[in-house]
Amino acid sequence: MSVSRRTVTVVFADVVDSTPLGARHDPERVRLVLTRYFDLSREVLERYGGTVEKFVGDAVMAVFGIPELHEDDAVRAIRAAAELRDALETLNGELEPTFGVRLGVRIGINTGEVVAGDPAEGGAVFIPRSETDTDAFKRAASDCQLPPPPTDAQIRQLGCTDAQARDDRSDQAPRER
Repeated sequence: MSVSRRTVTVVFADVVDSTPLGARHDPERVRLVLTRYFDLSREVLERYGGTVEKFVGDAVMAVFGIPELHEDDAVRAIRAAAELRDALETLNGELEPTFGVRLGVRIGINTGEVVAGDPAEGGAVFIPRSETDTDAFKRAASDCQLPPPPTDAQIRQLGCTDAQARDDRSDQAPRER
């Protein structure tokens, strides 16, 4: 199995208040609702080049940069997360009248270096045990907050021009860390 060190972007999307949802509704109904959400998540994330690494309970974890690496994986991940958030509103329009349920989702995104095997060969993603990278991934997932905008140096690493990157960021001034 081939193993490589890569910089990837991880998207972690977690359904809000899924425990009370499970307590209020029949398990088969909850399974149907979550299946619709998982199908939507996979469709959106894969459209932008993400690989759904796993579904865990009510959460989806996708990786951008494995197995295929793109120079704009971080941007793709952000766009996929934004579309997933918007597509959930459409899905809720279908779920509410059919199942009496509206889903909310928290999405965490982070970029860092990983050591990965080839998923086509049964490989897995292994996040290095460096305190900085591991804590950043955990924080993004558990707090479900977007990391700070990329620095100009990170933008150059992605191969974007400064003007392209500013179009993809908010109106914030560039920040160096």
